[in-house]
Amino acid sequence: MSVTSATPRTKLRRQIVLTVLETRWLSPHLVRIVAGGPGVADLPLSEATDLHAKLLFAKPELGLVPPFDLAALKSELPAGDRPVKRTYTLRRLDHASRRLTIDFVVHGSAGTAGPWAARATPGDPLVLLGVSGKWSPDQDADWHLFAGDDSALPAIAAGLEVLPAHAVGRVYLEVDGPADVIALDAPEGVEVSWLYRTTRAPGTTTLLLDAVSADPWREGRVDAFVHGERGAMKSLRTVLFTERGLTRAQVSLSAYWTYRPGHQDAVREE
Repeated sequence: MSVTSATPRTKLRRQIVLTVLETRWLSPHLVRIVAGGPGVADLPLSEATDLHAKLLFAKPELGLVPPFDLAALKSELPAGDRPVKRTYTLRRLDHASRRLTIDFVVHGSAGTAGPWAARATPGDPLVLLGVSGKWSPDQDADWHLFAGDDSALPAIAAGLEVLPAHAVGRVYLEVDGPADVIALDAPEGVEVSWLYRTTRAPGTTTLLLDAVSADPWREGRVDAFVHGERGAMKSLRTVLFTERGLTRAQVSLSAYWTYRPGHQDAVREE
């Protein structure tokens, strides 16, 4: 079945349709999508390091053409066939070249955005509803703590790149295995540890909790960026706020996704 969007309405002005320019697999489970076009100029300028975009994905077999008339499609299609919204970290946003980069986690056919990214080719549309973000590393912190699974890897990579050269700290990244390790631009004083799930499914381990709990705590003010699966984040919240006594001003912590067997989409839930 093919459904064509009706005449654009006022609400459609919020949709920015870009074009996929490049795709590249960074690891067996991480694919980089570079998209661009005149619409990048409509995205807000921001000094935040952790920028994220709300994206719209439609089922390819329906032949929907963006921008989508969401109000019309609500009456034309059943709920399961309507475009769905997902939030993803922008790995890079370059207004000068009118290009943006997003790294997508892919675990087979599970989820919505991951499978889309796995099959994306140059010329495909990428639909954005907006871009926002507030967090940047505290340049005055005595040390830095980063912890996350695959879904947080793009944001952590961006955070490491803007740390001062003299920065010190620890990074814990949970991935499937050695093949998923990618190069990171971290200061010499920031130690990066990769934690391997091996045969375990994403969202089912205590790797991050165990690593952060066992880490010898440094003196001074820490700036923590901790994101990933909801259950893991709940456990780490207890460690950071209750056991370590950190204040909310020191910690950026949230769930990017929730483990549901067979339905994983490693995606920000904000």
